[in-house]
Amino acid sequence: MPAVKQETENPGGKVLLTGGTGFIASHVLDSLLEHGFETVVTVRSEDKGKRLVDAVDPKAKHLVRFAIVGDIAQDGAFDEVMKSEPFDYVVHTASPYQLHWDDPVRDCLDPAIKGTTGILKSTKAYNPSVKRVVITSSSAAVLNPPNHRPVYDETSWCEITWEQAMDPKHTYRASKKFAEKAAWDFVSTQSPNFTLSVINNTYTFGPVQKSLAHPDQINTSNHRIRDLVLGMQRAAVASTLPPFTFVDVRDVALAHVRAMMLPEAGGERFYLVSGYYSNPRLAEIIRANFPELQKKLPPPGAEDDFPEGHWAFDTSKSRRVLGLEYIGLEKSVVDTVKSILEREDWGVLKA
Repeated sequence: MPAVKQETENPGGKVLLTGGTGFIASHVLDSLLEHGFETVVTVRSEDKGKRLVDAVDPKAKHLVRFAIVGDIAQDGAFDEVMKSEPFDYVVHTASPYQLHWDDPVRDCLDPAIKGTTGILKSTKAYNPSVKRVVITSSSAAVLNPPNHRPVYDETSWCEITWEQAMDPKHTYRASKKFAEKAAWDFVSTQSPNFTLSVINNTYTFGPVQKSLAHPDQINTSNHRIRDLVLGMQRAAVASTLPPFTFVDVRDVALAHVRAMMLPEAGGERFYLVSGYYSNPRLAEIIRANFPELQKKLPPPGAEDDFPEGHWAFDTSKSRRVLGLEYIGLEKSVVDTVKSILEREDWGVLKA
């Protein structure tokens, strides 16, 4: 496959990676460094930047630097870093994620939409050497609850309206749709020097980033695993929330790098899903692989709440174009738990 051939080469080049302290960005950084890319990572403070660089493999530290970018919703937020040096690629992962918003527009929609269009504007204006921009979107921009398609793929778009986005329980998925739409509209109307690729990943499990100071900082998707490991569901396993699909963060990271490198990935979006999960399945995988956690887990034999007639997904495009071979649920969960237990400073097994 072309993607596999490309991966074996050392392409060189310089990448600007935004949102560097985020879960997905931390793994994208690892993958970029493994591929030999010099990488400048944006962070919101000096302290976060130093913590991120300190967590990088010592053998690759010479390839990574950080730049401070404060409020990404501000006009021109990325101008200075774009003016500072030429880049070959941009990977934009920075976007807010939470479920409660004091002001949906100020706290979520503006940072997502203006952050995305802002980096595209700055790239076009100040960095003509950039060949490809890759943006992290979400399956939230693909799925259309409650009126689900029988099978989802890259042709699907969430149909949420701006008015519905004012309801905080819909704000996040609206932000992903409108930010991605704005990116495609920018490329279509502004004819920039670069091509665009977009990654639409579902709930993302996988090893937690090394730069975290506390388990409370673990990414939201991984909370399902974290809560089991910390004994927060001893009495009973929590009900699973939709969409019951997952992907491993290492596949997501590799997809970003290959979408950046491969010519045929330009102008494409990629819907990333490895398979299905439920909270009872997570609990049983942990039980089978970590006997030392038995006392923290809910009672065995919980009924699987995976719903009958759940919609299907088609990820053939990501396999064909990006050459992905998805990590399965057991490996993803086991490796996530290991990454939590390895943090002796968190004292998981002592609690």
